[in-house]
Amino acid sequence: MTKPPLTLYLAAPRGFCAGVDRAIKIVEMALQKWGAPVYVRHEIVHNKYVVDDLRAKGAVFVEELDECPDDRPVIFSAHGVPKSVPAAAAERQMLYVDATCPLVSKVHIEAERHADAGLQIVMIGHAGHPETIGTMGQLPEGEVLLVETPADVATLNVRDPGKLAFVTQTTLSVDDTADIVAALQARFPAIRGPHKEDICYATTNRQEAVKAMAPNADAMLVVGAPNSSNSKRLVEVGRRAGCAYSQLVQRATDIDWRALDGIRSLGITAGASAPEILVNEVIDALKSRYDVTVETIETATENVEFKVPRVMRQPA
Repeated sequence: MTKPPLTLYLAAPRGFCAGVDRAIKIVEMALQKWGAPVYVRHEIVHNKYVVDDLRAKGAVFVEELDECPDDRPVIFSAHGVPKSVPAAAAERQMLYVDATCPLVSKVHIEAERHADAGLQIVMIGHAGHPETIGTMGQLPEGEVLLVETPADVATLNVRDPGKLAFVTQTTLSVDDTADIVAALQARFPAIRGPHKEDICYATTNRQEAVKAMAPNADAMLVVGAPNSSNSKRLVEVGRRAGCAYSQLVQRATDIDWRALDGIRSLGITAGASAPEILVNEVIDALKSRYDVTVETIETATENVEFKVPRVMRQPA
């Protein structure tokens, strides 16, 4: 039986970013160095496949520090943690390793510098997301105000309109964030922004690749987890860029084949915490049903690499 033709647009860059790669390496190196179990506070990155793989190697994932014993190492996830967490670990004399993405740490440092200068902080982010919780937790309660939409800006109750600065979650939609920044600047003309864009290079690059790919695709699949902020933003970006059927899938088994019936072109990308093995799994599933021609849509080249913490390095 002849398979229908399908042009497969493959976004580049896609998948793992340097911060995710570093965080996973830290867990693997900790298991090699100290043996199992090694505890990890929160999912090291938001991807079930990655978490399950590390769990099988001996990592134990918990949500709070009080679930960890004093005598085993604990790793803080790539999303970052409030200052109270390492303080509590130090008080218990625990061995801990901070796997916070360096680009998230940059935002933490920015917030502290602004606060030291007497400024109140406005954070653009998603309520309840671990990165937002971690960034807001760098300063005392009330010093960081959260906004999620331009409408939130209108109801902000600030201490002094002339002494404000804003920071952002690193995994947001570039376009959505620009709208919120514009609203902040319109209401608070003196508000200070970051010296360099807080939204990370990987988030921006993946969104740009989707914008280039989406207008040519009848449908688009984003490989990623439902609790992955950057993956969900890719779905939204795809829809806005002209691909009405843009869907998030964790694995090939999640593909809704009926929804793809009759398509002639399909875009594929992956969130920053999704491994390439899952992208290949989706491609193989498509090849089993279609006569696939692959075209890569490349909008940027990434060569960023972050060093692991000193405590994880092997002696020379």
